Amino acid sequence: MRYIGNKETITPEIYDLLKEKNLLNKNLTFFDAFCGTGSVAEALKGNFNIIINDSMTWSVVYSRGRICANDCNFDKLSFNPFDYFNNNEEILEGFFYLNYSPAQSNRMYFTPYNAGRIDFFRSKIEEWKSKDFLSDNEYCFLLACLIESISFVSNTAGVYGAFLKHWDPRSTKPIQFVKINSNNVDCNNLDVYNKKTEDIISDIDCDILYLDPPYTQNQYGTQYHILETLILDDKPKISLVTGSRSTTPMRSDWSKNFKSHILFDKIIATTKAKYIVFSYSIDGFLSKDFIESTLKRYGKVDSYLCKKISYKKYKNFKSNGKKDHFEYLFFVQKKNVNEVNYESPLNYIGSKSKMINYINKHLPDNIDTFIDAFGGGFNVGINNDANKIIYNDVNYLVEDLIRSFKEIDTYDYLLYMKRTIKKFGLEAANSEGYLKARDYYNSLPYSKRSPKLLYTIILYGFQQQIRFNSNYNFNNPVGMRWFNDKVLEKMISFSRVIKEKDVNFHSCDYTELISNINENSFVYMDPPYRFTTGAYNDGKRGFKGWNEVYEEQMFAFADNLESKGIKFMISYVMEHKNEINHQLKSWIDNRGYRIISIPKVPGRKRKEILIVNYEKETSLVSSSDIIEGNCVHSF
Repeated sequence: MRYIGNKETITPEIYDLLKEKNLLNKNLTFFDAFCGTGSVAEALKGNFNIIINDSMTWSVVYSRGRICANDCNFDKLSFNPFDYFNNNEEILEGFFYLNYSPAQSNRMYFTPYNAGRIDFFRSKIEEWKSKDFLSDNEYCFLLACLIESISFVSNTAGVYGAFLKHWDPRSTKPIQFVKINSNNVDCNNLDVYNKKTEDIISDIDCDILYLDPPYTQNQYGTQYHILETLILDDKPKISLVTGSRSTTPMRSDWSKNFKSHILFDKIIATTKAKYIVFSYSIDGFLSKDFIESTLKRYGKVDSYLCKKISYKKYKNFKSNGKKDHFEYLFFVQKKNVNEVNYESPLNYIGSKSKMINYINKHLPDNIDTFIDAFGGGFNVGINNDANKIIYNDVNYLVEDLIRSFKEIDTYDYLLYMKRTIKKFGLEAANSEGYLKARDYYNSLPYSKRSPKLLYTIILYGFQQQIRFNSNYNFNNPVGMRWFNDKVLEKMISFSRVIKEKDVNFHSCDYTELISNINENSFVYMDPPYRFTTGAYNDGKRGFKGWNEVYEEQMFAFADNLESKGIKFMISYVMEHKNEINHQLKSWIDNRGYRIISIPKVPGRKRKEILIVNYEKETSLVSSSDIIEGNCVHSF
């Protein structure tokens, strides 16, 4: 049968990829999460334990039938059902006869004779099953054969979304009950699900996850409603010229832009599979950049692979004449959960996104409440597994931005951004559109300045920086960047995780957090560095700057934590451009705090350190070692 996106022709590529990765015949479990017509699972059934799933009932039945065909001998039935069906001409004036033929309707999916035969076939198969003459596999096999049989006489253009207005010559031929094509190979083991993949993905125990989701706005429920009705045999209420059953239960969010991005992130993040194989069309909603960014976030970078495969596309009047069609075939081996890091969607100056693994390595174990006192872009806090996380930033506009990713539905957020980008004509280096958007934001009363609008504008500003004047008006000039798919991936993954975590938000001077701190808390401080400059630490933009006075206050705050037995870590700079912070050195030496050296980040001249007040098996050095460059890094 014809099926939109059928992978029959690229199954050899998938087989060869798995062979290349030495994954065949290892008693592994292969999960075909969007099985469709079962082409991939059928091709691999001799090499793996198989799990199939699809949200469409007919797809699951069809796939199971062809996968288990070799197991069907009809011993209980005691006769050959194909001979039985093809050696009589009985018809039944049932649901298909009355509704999908011109016998008593205007619909021309099937001739009255063929529709009556379909009703007879379906009724007899159900009768045999109810009398226990068929095993579950035999039942599915016969239903799969029925689906295959009607494909040869349907008066359609290949799918079942609508019928042709004139009879196709093949549709007037008497229907024959034919066997579905299947490999003459036994299936090792088969488990079957009929759910939305995103609803079950975290519960499925598998070694290899294969994904072939819908990639355009075509809804499979609309295109194959007749097959769903045939298999469910529920005589539904139908409507419209097409006679379709309600397609609402069958609608897939994978056929929506942005929804598909959100679901892809969720599935890759939460699957138990060790290996992921993903096939996708260049015509789909997900770009290669987005897919690659997602797979590399959750997978081992050196295992990532992408092949471009020429693929014969299903053609209709819209697609005829278009260029050759290509599929991407992706592979990645997943990281362990504790190796996955998330990045803030804000390009925040002083971001610790490149240091997360190192910082986490030196944190105490079993933190109950993690307090990110100078939260900024929230790269450190978002990657902590504490039971509770407190985010704080004195800049209420930044705090509002980070909180918006937790509180606003991600899909709604993205639709808003899309509308705003279109409304103002935002694009890289487009000063006119950018200034219109920025001026509009600044013209609004403070209480009505949406963080969604601010974030959208930020993405088109210079270096995507967050800059305000003393009147709290956004004043970053236009830039060369834009809302690209790598930013989209950061936003989606960050938004999902922040929604899952227990995060409380504050916008105050960090010293005011003392009432939220107890013996089960851990305090992380990443203040502005006195020897460096940023849009947030010069005190000229309506918020506190950072100088020696504020540095001394931080020393006193840390000492207070120490006196209460509360553990802390401070990210700071000991030396920058040959200038040494002697006050910092003296404070550390006098208090006996410990220093953890940070491996130098490429492109940064400053020597960054971590200051802690607790013991852990780490590379601890003295302040003199840091200054003299004798520090030993631990990786």
